Amino acid sequence: MRTPTTSQPYTSKMNNFNSTVDTHWKHACYASALWLLCASFQLKGQQQSDFYQTESFPIPEDIVLEAGAIEWMGEDQLLVSTRLGDIYLVEGVLGDPPSESRFQRYASGLHEVLGLAKKDDWVYCIQRCELTRMKDEDGDGRADLFETINADWGITGDYHEYAFSSKFDREGNIWVVLCLTGSFTSEIDYRGWCLRITPDGQMLPTCSGIRSPGGIGANALGDMFYTDNQGVWNGTCGLKHLKPGGFMGNPSGNRWYEKTDLLGKRPQDPISGSRMHLEAEKIPELVPTAVYFPYNKMGQSASGIICDQTDGKFGPFTGQLLVCDQTHSTVMRVDLEQVNGVYQGACFPFLKGYDSGNLSVAFAPDGSLFVGGTDRGWGARGGKPFSLQRTRWTGKTPFEIHTMHALGDGFELTFTQPIDRASAAMVQSYQMETYTYIYQSSYGSPEVDATQPKIQSALVSEDGLKVTLKLDSLQIGHVHELKCPGIRSARSGEPLFNPAAYYTLNQIPNEIR
Repeated sequence: MRTPTTSQPYTSKMNNFNSTVDTHWKHACYASALWLLCASFQLKGQQQSDFYQTESFPIPEDIVLEAGAIEWMGEDQLLVSTRLGDIYLVEGVLGDPPSESRFQRYASGLHEVLGLAKKDDWVYCIQRCELTRMKDEDGDGRADLFETINADWGITGDYHEYAFSSKFDREGNIWVVLCLTGSFTSEIDYRGWCLRITPDGQMLPTCSGIRSPGGIGANALGDMFYTDNQGVWNGTCGLKHLKPGGFMGNPSGNRWYEKTDLLGKRPQDPISGSRMHLEAEKIPELVPTAVYFPYNKMGQSASGIICDQTDGKFGPFTGQLLVCDQTHSTVMRVDLEQVNGVYQGACFPFLKGYDSGNLSVAFAPDGSLFVGGTDRGWGARGGKPFSLQRTRWTGKTPFEIHTMHALGDGFELTFTQPIDRASAAMVQSYQMETYTYIYQSSYGSPEVDATQPKIQSALVSEDGLKVTLKLDSLQIGHVHELKCPGIRSARSGEPLFNPAAYYTLNQIPNEIR
């Protein structure tokens, strides 16, 4: 194989390939050059602050605010819980500057609060050991009445026995996801399970197979999801659909099927060393991971979840899920769809540069996003031990891949702005590879079973907002990693701000275009 000489200018190299040079080599060089050009442009031109601006709230020196959960209290107030068992009422959170906000302890002496929800005058919180509600009866800004709603699961005191809870669902239930003991075993009742707590305080075992959750939340349809982290039976971090009666994939806690008849018989154990999509064909209860977050590429510790239901107050991504990563101090976007009744979809890089490890997230009525951080003693890219920050949309729309939907023979991409039709119609403007993960009882997995589908055509819509990519093959159970270094905005000529997407394909649609 012949390569360009280093004595020529780069443009000359690209224009003077010998006709015998392999076509794939030319395409690879072209795409790599575009990728580097795109990255360089982002460093010199567009900045995240052009579209989304983040401000930090000064935290009083005597407060350790390892923010485990956030709940909007109304008016101009937030409740922020901590890993250390305190809940703070923060007032003046929508004003400018953030330095004028005020912190007051609302409750203390609790056990690692990783979920908050408000209903009427009551504040509900999840502790490791129970779901609690509290109320400020005398109006002094501090809770003085506490009630246990449910405590029908066990704890041993192990460091990893986290409990995360959702907001109220449409039936008034709160969903709880419980980490395994030590994140490997299930030494006491329902560790590694999802439970629902009904309005009258009953506990309903709902799903099994959880390892180490980092957050829980509903999508726009009201279906519940949680983030699970890389480890045993999890090749990488992922977003999983909590389908009632479903098995999420880790059999370590399945011994507790003997305590309930609500889910039927215990599922068959998966075969270690297989692939999840292959085991799902044999185990009807197994719910495939809806979206894999490729390790290091998209983070290392998936955590808090919120659905953007701001009706455009936070930009063009209404209806999508925003998912935090604690290690990388980022917020990702997730675009979901159902194919044959199974959730799947794409994740995209979105917001980065937060002060600590993002763990909790909530929207305010004005559409601003509040993000709570903690390094949890593990460290995080942000560098600070804890933080409370607010991100606001500037009104300027970033040039991004908006959605990525599967077709029977490829993918349909939509964009936040019209694209340059000439660049978008060139197959060299795209790169795609696929891979999956070993489904095993060992810790994590490398990317395996790699393929490189050939992009056969790129059909651009008349309005310039869509591209249909036709591929020669799709791989069930694989992440389809797409990079679009050659795409340019029709308005400005700028490249995509984040030119990458990662689509998890659990089912292939019948639709072909």
